[in-house]
Amino acid sequence: MAQHNVCVFCASSLGRDPSYSRLATEVGEIIAKSGMGLIYGGASIGLMGKVADATLENGGQVTGVIPDGLRSRELNHKGLTELLITKDMHERKRIMYERSDGFLALPGGMGTLEEVFESATWTKLGFHKGRKNKPVILVGSSTFWSPLMSFLDMLAEEELMKVSDREIVSHEENPKDAVDRLLGYFGSL
Repeated sequence: MAQHNVCVFCASSLGRDPSYSRLATEVGEIIAKSGMGLIYGGASIGLMGKVADATLENGGQVTGVIPDGLRSRELNHKGLTELLITKDMHERKRIMYERSDGFLALPGGMGTLEEVFESATWTKLGFHKGRKNKPVILVGSSTFWSPLMSFLDMLAEEELMKVSDREIVSHEENPKDAVDRLLGYFGSL
């Protein structure tokens, strides 16, 4: 069993830019080589499938969490260390959050953004079980993430968000730096 688990949020599609697939594969490799376990949405398709496959191919442990109603649409992965079937999205996210020590977000759509904001909100409010302060790191091209980071900065500047809450969500362009940041955080606790 991995000492720490990282939850990765990302798309169930590959997206238009091939760099997204390369990023997901690299993140999976780095997670496995770091000794952390992967917690993710359980799909075999899209960026979710890429990160899971790469983690498994490099000897890592992977837990997928998928709602029963999405198994046919997202095509649950058949080769995981563990696959948990939930009754709905709320239970899926609760289990993913509870089993994770921190979060990485790769490119994705509405579901990915919703998970980023909800996990960050749970950290802000102290709702996470176990380790209460779980960081959220956006990984990949600053071109992709800069609009969101600018929006969060603006919320803090407008005093609609505390600066300390703004710092829950950070960005690392390089996936190795993102995983190293998580490992450093875990080591400091």
